[in-house]
Amino acid sequence: MIFKQFFDEQSSTYTYIIGSEKNKESLIIDSVAENVDEYFDFLNHNKLKLLFALDTHIHADHISGMSLLYEKTGCKLFMGEHTTAEGLTRKLQNNEELRVGDMIVKVIFTPGHTSDSYCFLIDDMLFTGDTLLIGETGRTDFQNGNSESAYNSLFNIILKFPDDTKIYPGHDYNGKKSSTVGYEKKTNPRLQVKSKEEYANLMNKLNLPKPKKIDIAIPRNNKLGKK
Repeated sequence: MIFKQFFDEQSSTYTYIIGSEKNKESLIIDSVAENVDEYFDFLNHNKLKLLFALDTHIHADHISGMSLLYEKTGCKLFMGEHTTAEGLTRKLQNNEELRVGDMIVKVIFTPGHTSDSYCFLIDDMLFTGDTLLIGETGRTDFQNGNSESAYNSLFNIILKFPDDTKIYPGHDYNGKKSSTVGYEKKTNPRLQVKSKEEYANLMNKLNLPKPKKIDIAIPRNNKLGKK
């Protein structure tokens, strides 16, 4: 497997390119429009063909690079079936599987941060978008977010994976790159609650500022980043 994690400093977004050593097919998860040239440098250097571009949800803090990736490669564009985004190749269903070379990508519906949030599982690597972060969980106060749905996605889906499952989040604000299900179970403060009600109360008290780009990002990301 060929694996690369990219970091966008402006939005603290992680983007991932995962490729097959066998036939050089690859996919990208949660691209950022401003960094598309960097992605192509990596793809070209490793002689990878970009097969799929996936976003875990409609982002509110950066512009997706999906439309630019399509213009340059003709790659297929996928998001989960609950998204409102237009122009996708098609929308993916919960538990659907995609094949990229010798890799299987499992699609997992995990609403809560937003109503269209999905995770993607490749081998023992879980790409959690904004649903589960390192030492945090995704906010639930916009884009039809719901703390009770988030609780269910976290405790009844993500935390049911084996403890050694690797967590690759959509953001980090403290320089951390990955974690594991087991480590987050033990140390993530937001996962120490004893009930759905306690989690909802915790999330409702966060009082976080609105993302700076939300009024620009959401309309554009509904068009896959197009102006």
